Amino acid sequence: MFLHTSRLQFEAKPDRPDAHYARKLQELIGGAFGEMTVTMQYLFQGWNCRMEGKYKDLIMDVATEEIGHVEMLATMVARLLEGAPADVTAKTVADDPVVAAVIGGMDPQQAIVSGGGPTLSDSNGVPWNGRYIVASGNLMADFRANVAAEAQGRLQTARLYNMTDDSGVRDMLRFNLARDTAHQNMWLAAIEELQEDGLEGPISPSALFDEEYAEHAGTIWHNSDGPAGAEGGWASGTAPDGVREFSYVMQPEPLGGKGTAPKPDPLLYATSPANLGLIEKAIRKLT
Repeated sequence: MFLHTSRLQFEAKPDRPDAHYARKLQELIGGAFGEMTVTMQYLFQGWNCRMEGKYKDLIMDVATEEIGHVEMLATMVARLLEGAPADVTAKTVADDPVVAAVIGGMDPQQAIVSGGGPTLSDSNGVPWNGRYIVASGNLMADFRANVAAEAQGRLQTARLYNMTDDSGVRDMLRFNLARDTAHQNMWLAAIEELQEDGLEGPISPSALFDEEYAEHAGTIWHNSDGPAGAEGGWASGTAPDGVREFSYVMQPEPLGGKGTAPKPDPLLYATSPANLGLIEKAIRKLT
């Protein structure tokens, strides 16, 4: 059960309408690393968690918070669109027909589809996609994906912060930046605690180590012409799992044979040596 309060987690009031910036802000709603993604990612991770207790409670806490972030951004977009498209269109048509042709940078769907409000899409109008989310049931794998999602989200928020001088928008984005900072630190702490509690190791999943080819579990292959890869800490010494030793293979050799496809099914009509002479035979029959 979810309960909703009409008060926002943090204020979302721009100084003035800005339909162009409203389109940019759509990225933080429906983009690959937007708030809708982390909302659904955390919700499904929580629903998919098979272990009651602190980890599931943490996931559901932050998942529910992210729903509020979607609402904050949706409210901000709607307020940035105040007066659009009528006022914005009239002004841009008068000033520049070329600019008017794209409605001054506004997303037309914000007017045509959502009636002057936000859409569940990114800044190019591409609809949000459930394939953006990661919810595997393995908490170590999921929490690492969460760190990356929060990092990408904070990066995009920082870029959008520098794309506006609206103090009201910036005020909200300052709060969002802080929450992304908190959530990155939170997931990093949860990753450490998973290991301290003995639930997961540094390699995910902590299984099938006796089945994998151990001689390849520490080698880093030099497969590009960049010369500096071997200078990193991943080129030698003990790996982060504390078990394997790194080594850098400067001249790796392929371990498999030639990647030749098998003989095709003749009814699929793939071009192959088996086709030699068949065309001539077919033409002779026709003539």
